[in-house]
Amino acid sequence: MAHQMTFKRYELKYLLTRREKEKILCSMAPYMKLDKYGRTTIRNIYFDTDTYRLIRRSLEKPIYKEKLRVRSYHTAGSEDSVFVELKKKYKSVVYKRRLVLPRDKAMDSFLNGKPFPENSQIGKEIQYFWKYYGSLRPTVFLSYEREAYYSLDGSDFRVTFDENILYREEDLSLGSPIYGKALLGEDETLMEIKTSGGIPLWLSRVLTENKIFKTSFSKYGLAYKQMGGRQYG
Repeated sequence: MAHQMTFKRYELKYLLTRREKEKILCSMAPYMKLDKYGRTTIRNIYFDTDTYRLIRRSLEKPIYKEKLRVRSYHTAGSEDSVFVELKKKYKSVVYKRRLVLPRDKAMDSFLNGKPFPENSQIGKEIQYFWKYYGSLRPTVFLSYEREAYYSLDGSDFRVTFDENILYREEDLSLGSPIYGKALLGEDETLMEIKTSGGIPLWLSRVLTENKIFKTSFSKYGLAYKQMGGRQYG
């Protein structure tokens, strides 16, 4: 299966109650459809420096920020494919570059300083990022259950709902079971609108009618704060 390797889009986030989610789902029904994967559990390992430089910088809300993670959409065995993702945000626009590699080869490249098994422009960008920050290491395992909807008009407009968002600082493996500390309450859902253009009128209307407003929300950022928001000079 071919995977999209580069993205350029806006990502707008909204924190919803279950009731608000149901209202939005009702309004979406004529325009959007749940993708073929249904409700999936996404697993991520975030990388950072010993002083958490990347997430501390991100929480300062600069006009430019970046992060590195390895992601899988299922329990990943040693030879299973995972996504190595370099995500950057500049003036509200998100740019994402990613590679697909076997789990162990991806982690071996990072943990032991080995080159990626394939030579590509995206691979070079990720390894330049790695070398620039020097001592990156796995810091947080973060998982969540996602429902992703795509637009029936053929555009790139997507809406996702994330629930049961969990994090932990130990057992940082994409092959491990799902467990950890919760970032949201049981009645809360994180909705993300992903688009290269604007928000459709029908969705703008339901957001306005229900007084649902955009928020700033970083899963890794919130996990870092719950970890104590360690301070470094």
